[in-house]
Amino acid sequence: MTDKKTLPTEVPTLYIVPTPIGNLGDITQRALDTLNNVDLIAAEDTRHTGKLLSHFGISTKTFALHDHNEQQKAQVLVEKLLAGYSIALVSDAGTPLISDPGYHLVTKCRQAGVKVVPLPGACAVVTALSASGLPSDRFSFEGFLPAKSKGRKDKFLEIAKVERTCIFYESPHRILDSLHDMLEILGPEREVVLARELTKTFETIQGLPLAKLVDWVKSDENQQRGEMALLIHGYRAVSDDSLPEEATRTLTILNKELPLKKAAALAAEIYNLKKNPLYKWGLEHLD
Repeated sequence: MTDKKTLPTEVPTLYIVPTPIGNLGDITQRALDTLNNVDLIAAEDTRHTGKLLSHFGISTKTFALHDHNEQQKAQVLVEKLLAGYSIALVSDAGTPLISDPGYHLVTKCRQAGVKVVPLPGACAVVTALSASGLPSDRFSFEGFLPAKSKGRKDKFLEIAKVERTCIFYESPHRILDSLHDMLEILGPEREVVLARELTKTFETIQGLPLAKLVDWVKSDENQQRGEMALLIHGYRAVSDDSLPEEATRTLTILNKELPLKKAAALAAEIYNLKKNPLYKWGLEHLD
């Protein structure tokens, strides 16, 4: 462990400190210096953070701040800050507040006039996006997908015509169900990237049309394990010689209950299209 040094500011400060999402080599020197020199570390899981601190020889005391106690404990930390403490906020992995605790603490600090200093560092959302091959000029992070199928489908309907890249986190035990719900709502041709176990030994970044991605994940149980992010290509306006995405999506849904010929006829009537192109598309893309 390095000797304690004076922090860059003498004013009581809350530091937002990202930690690695997998590979410990991704922690920054500034993060290590800050964790070593603050008076207290507010951690999502003190046992988990304790292992990280031990690895780097840091002995700073920790304080538990997680989803279940943050609203009650945030004021305790603000009072410590106002009394002259310097505190670092960390989550189990990545940047605090990004689907992790910290919002209430940061809000209370700003309301109390406490200085808040963010450190740049690891974030699974940006890491996944940078290697996805999807448009990155406009994107939104939507957090974890709902646990129930209806909630997921409602969310997919909400973003069906959103033109920016949308990013979700998902748990491994729901990944197949979520992909099937996504397929039903967004259709088989929407490009989706699965980014799994980022920065770790078995890192996987696979992008495919949705129907093929579902089959790929289903065929390999290894792709149903670990930390996951799903990145969905934004809605693309179609050219005159293409079928509208909403028409093929409707055809996909109708075909679950009706013969393809009948489903194509109904979809064509709904969208004022010719039946044959829809029927041909169905033959090529649907079971």
